[in-house]
Amino acid sequence: MFRLLFAIALLFTVSAPPANATEAGWALLRNGGQVVLMRHAIAPGSGDPANFDIEKCGTQRNLSERGRLQARRIGALVQARAAPVERVLASRYCRTLDTATQAFGSGPVEAFPALDLPSDESAMEKQKAVILDRINEYTGSGNLFLITHLEVIEALIGAPAREGEAVILSRGGDTLAAAARIKFN
Repeated sequence: MFRLLFAIALLFTVSAPPANATEAGWALLRNGGQVVLMRHAIAPGSGDPANFDIEKCGTQRNLSERGRLQARRIGALVQARAAPVERVLASRYCRTLDTATQAFGSGPVEAFPALDLPSDESAMEKQKAVILDRINEYTGSGNLFLITHLEVIEALIGAPAREGEAVILSRGGDTLAAAARIKFN
């Protein structure tokens, strides 16, 4: 009996940190000046069809209705939590641009090709250098959101992010790490 109670208590203890991590993320965002890597909202499937054309959304994997709702919810929460958004850069893929505009409106959103899915390892290394330059030169008082794909996030911080998850970066030269995360369900 004691072991069962101990296991239940341990389960609640282990599940507490994500809420704290999320609150730490909100605190950082409220202060502004942060750079946030965010994976696009929910887009069913994996990969893009063989007839993929970056200029035509009908040839790409796109946000589901649930993904569009998730993106709008992200924007509403950012606004409600008084986290200032200065600029939003997104990959040119429709699912990232749609996530950005659904969450933040079209005003602060810009397409940034370095956030696109890389064609190979060599392309990823070049894209990483461009992204790191943009991150390191950011000195705004609001927050900079970079909306991209799982592969780009993994290449930059060495860890994955869920669809719609925000990773607030700890910056330092050529290395990036997650200072905090905010998970949007």
